[in-house]
Amino acid sequence: MSYSAVICDKRQNFAVITLNRPESDNVINQQLAQEMVDICRELNEDEEVRVVVLTGAGGVFCGGSELAVPCGVAAAIASLEKPVVAAINGDALGQGLELVLSCDIRLAVSGAKLSFPQVTKGILPMDGGTQRLARIAGRGKALEMLFTGETLTAEEAYNVGLVNKVVEREALVSEAETMATDLAGKAPIALRYAKEAVNKGLDVTLEQGLRLEADLYFLLHTTDDRTEGIRAFQEKRSPDFKGR
Repeated sequence: MSYSAVICDKRQNFAVITLNRPESDNVINQQLAQEMVDICRELNEDEEVRVVVLTGAGGVFCGGSELAVPCGVAAAIASLEKPVVAAINGDALGQGLELVLSCDIRLAVSGAKLSFPQVTKGILPMDGGTQRLARIAGRGKALEMLFTGETLTAEEAYNVGLVNKVVEREALVSEAETMATDLAGKAPIALRYAKEAVNKGLDVTLEQGLRLEADLYFLLHTTDDRTEGIRAFQEKRSPDFKGR
């Protein structure tokens, strides 16, 4: 299937999704929303793609949404079972920040701005922003941002845990691709289970989370990748994980 509002570039073992409406600051419209949902569904089923990178064309990551109802893009990104790296190439505003929060690791260019300005329009984030922001930055900072609509620079976002790393613009692509390549070399099932353990563990008690962790740990003992990891360690070589 061909897309135009979104570009999906599959590399050796990772994919780069690019929001492709630079003339409109990559603002989400119905076409972009539907293409993102379709692409995420395809990538979830593609075993050759082990990591996903999300970025924007031009100088803005995503300037928000022109839709008046939830479009499910952030939910589609969050549903990806493989690691998702946000390469935030510029401002991420409103629903653009919701897309950022749905990713697992967030790299941002220096000077990028992040905010939820919806309160100034009498509305709220509508694609998971209130819930993911509180889980990542904490209740206090989440309420402050939602109440005031304040804008954070990438550096300020890093200080409150919204961004994992701030890089110069010219280094963003290489940083994101290096991280994706590194993660793609890890055992895919172990990565998937690590993501599941953390995400599901946040919504249950500590005791339940520990049981989930133990269950997933023992399931990994049945995989070929676990055997390969031990053999590679003993033979002092890099492992060749197959995702089985």
